[in-house]
Amino acid sequence: MADTTSSAPVCDVDGTCYCPLTGVIDTLSRKYAMQLVSIIGAHDSLRFAEIEDHLPTASTSTISKRLDEFREAGLVSRTQYNEIPPRVEYALTDDGDEVRTRLEPLLQWATENN
Repeated sequence: MADTTSSAPVCDVDGTCYCPLTGVIDTLSRKYAMQLVSIIGAHDSLRFAEIEDHLPTASTSTISKRLDEFREAGLVSRTQYNEIPPRVEYALTDDGDEVRTRLEPLLQWATENN
């Protein structure tokens, strides 16, 4: 007997799909999100000011918001050191590194086609 179950995403009439990608796409489609994944992933860890240096056109509040969203999504870890002056570093988690690995071909394609 043929399998009648489908693994395809369920879509509404308007084309809205309710599938596992929805949350990932929402997170990565925000301003500077893909750049942040790439920048942080290119280093073991970065301090906030170093991230700002890599994204001079991004506002401090936007970078901060993306980092908070990534932490909530489990893509970025935040380590605070009890030093004076205080030091905070951001790094990709294993899931964040996997996202970065999967984004690389898309970013390479975009670079070649722009």
